[in-house]
Amino acid sequence: MRPLEGLRILDLSRVLACPFATMLLSELGATVIKVEQPGTGDETRGFEPFFDFGVSGYFLACNRGKRSITVDMRKPGGRQLIRDLVAGADALVENFPTGTLARRKLDFSELQKVNPRLVYLSCTGFGQTGPYATRKGYDTVFQAMGGLMGLTGEKGGGPVKPGLPVADLTSGLWVAIALLAALRGRDATGHGAHVDFSMLDGQVALLTIAAARLFALGEVPPRLGTEHPGRVPTASFRCKDDRFLHITASDQHWAPLCAALGLGDLAGLATNAERLEQRERIMAAMSAALGAMSRAEAVAVLDAANVPNGPVLALDEVVADPHVQARGSVAQVAHGAATHPALRLPFRFDGLADPSPLPAPALGADTDDVLAELGYDADRIAALREEGAI
Repeated sequence: MRPLEGLRILDLSRVLACPFATMLLSELGATVIKVEQPGTGDETRGFEPFFDFGVSGYFLACNRGKRSITVDMRKPGGRQLIRDLVAGADALVENFPTGTLARRKLDFSELQKVNPRLVYLSCTGFGQTGPYATRKGYDTVFQAMGGLMGLTGEKGGGPVKPGLPVADLTSGLWVAIALLAALRGRDATGHGAHVDFSMLDGQVALLTIAAARLFALGEVPPRLGTEHPGRVPTASFRCKDDRFLHITASDQHWAPLCAALGLGDLAGLATNAERLEQRERIMAAMSAALGAMSRAEAVAVLDAANVPNGPVLALDEVVADPHVQARGSVAQVAHGAATHPALRLPFRFDGLADPSPLPAPALGADTDDVLAELGYDADRIAALREEGAI
């Protein structure tokens, strides 16, 4: 048994953050019904890259394991269908602009009348309240306004965005956590709840140790590239083969690191506080020592000294890494007659079934089956199709 079997989630979201969250829950066992616009569906169905069997890799990466139905919530029949689905749902997830579903009488206050135990999560850029509530935004906007982009970049350089849509992906994790927490609370109290999640709030909450420096020291951490504002050494170094190696060492690693790299004259800097004062000297010496070795040579000597290090790998190197392969982090998933690689969730259970990547649905593939499960007969389904509601 997978851990979330029995949960039923109605997913009105699209694009990345919330679809990523509901995919996590789906592969952990929840039944997720993805509601899409008739004819077009989630816009990411049209996003590149495309596999050679004609399907968007972007869509597949965030929508595995779901059931897809098409509903036009602008139509009366579509709105009634949502209410009927809510009656049997544990949770609903939506990421429409603030106020959109209220205008259609599909907001929490209305749907709670249909199902008092419903957990209803609204994910917006800036939340349901506050001066920015009606503003629009995307991942990089939240990275910029939430402080991450301001912390990221080389010394003396401008801000840099990370190579992944970190605001969207971490928002998906926050959404999954919030849903599970609210469902646990529902089970304890007997009534549902509305969760107001702001993607900007989610980014601010991640500032953690950077904010600690501000709160404790009054310091706004500067951009330091791969270095750390409060620990030396923590950085990536260029080796003689132009490959990079990242090293992070605590006090107990310092003497072995110095011995491994031939930096005996620095071994006396035994505490991090001493090394912080000597940052430039240490970085110059380590850069010179590692610049005289290939990355493989540096990894070998540091591993032998038990100093934490890791090669900076390109994406193709990551998926081919023998440890990643041994952990089964990449799986093959069927999509019709084709298969495609997919990333597994990073959980391995003992006593419950492990999650595994499942196929993503074709647009509207489950509409008739889901409606039939609700008790809609063929004539009623045909009438909704005639109305354009499905």
